[in-house]
Amino acid sequence: MSGIHRATLIPGDGIGPSVCEAAVAAIEATGVKIDWQVHQAGLAAIEAGRDPLPKELLESIRDTKVVLKGPITTPVGEGYKSVNVSLRMEFDLYANVRPCVSFAGVNTPFPKTNIVIIRENTQGLYTGQDMYVGPDKQMAMLFAYNTRDAMRRISRYTLEYARTHGRKLVTAVHKANILKSLSGIFLENFREIAEDYRDIEVRERIVDAVCMELVRKPYEHDVIVTTNMFGDILSDLAAGLVGGLGLAPGGNYGDEVAIFEAIHGSAPDIAGKNVANPISVMLAGVMMLRHIGEEDAAERMQLAIQDVLKEGEYLTPDLRPHSTWGTTDLTRAVVDHLA
Repeated sequence: MSGIHRATLIPGDGIGPSVCEAAVAAIEATGVKIDWQVHQAGLAAIEAGRDPLPKELLESIRDTKVVLKGPITTPVGEGYKSVNVSLRMEFDLYANVRPCVSFAGVNTPFPKTNIVIIRENTQGLYTGQDMYVGPDKQMAMLFAYNTRDAMRRISRYTLEYARTHGRKLVTAVHKANILKSLSGIFLENFREIAEDYRDIEVRERIVDAVCMELVRKPYEHDVIVTTNMFGDILSDLAAGLVGGLGLAPGGNYGDEVAIFEAIHGSAPDIAGKNVANPISVMLAGVMMLRHIGEEDAAERMQLAIQDVLKEGEYLTPDLRPHSTWGTTDLTRAVVDHLA
């Protein structure tokens, strides 16, 4: 495609700005022109005297409809609500897609892994009503919900994804043996939608069994679809199989807006030290390029990343222990391959 694309950039905090700078450099090296609308969120916005989810950011996303996002700190146990969850709810980003693929040159006992985990992103335990009960907070309660419409929607999205991408097997992961209603409604509606996709093999697995299968024979899995919390946990597990969170991107898709992100945290302990691995957000940039129709650029960027990892020279310390190369070195290597 020709012309200039418009996109919102959320650098995030901690290592976010440095890895986002790396991803932007790689995207620009493909020759694709993007007019970036830069906005802060979360801790970075608060430190600038703003709300964690500023109105100007939301207006920008409604305008551009495409976002590249760095990691944003979420306080544990107290403080402001997760910006990630809030963005997904605000724009009804119901499908979270996380490819976990082994790369040549990355040390892993599972070199044949190629799994895509798709999770329902707007319901379940992450979006329920969470509260303490009693004056002394002696009890905590969570009311969660899944709806038939949302379960049908994520099931159809996943099966369409499998068909479009030439995937042959979709596994519905659940806990309907215990969570008979909350997880059962997902399984019931997956079965219903799967009837329309007889060309794709489908199967059902309980989540704990899948955890065992993934750490023994992950190559037996292809596409996994599941509910919100299970999907978050399984995708981090799958990222560990291919070398860590620094090698797995995430895309959040709705009917109008899509947000692409690194799936790892903000790692404030290494911020500013030039050791953060930028590959996750670079791969999110590849997903973004495909989404906006820049297939050729996306493929060239994907191959450049693969080549740099395979060569194994400029890897950050998380990929090669005792490495003296850093974020800027790895970024330069990818950019040079795109030249």
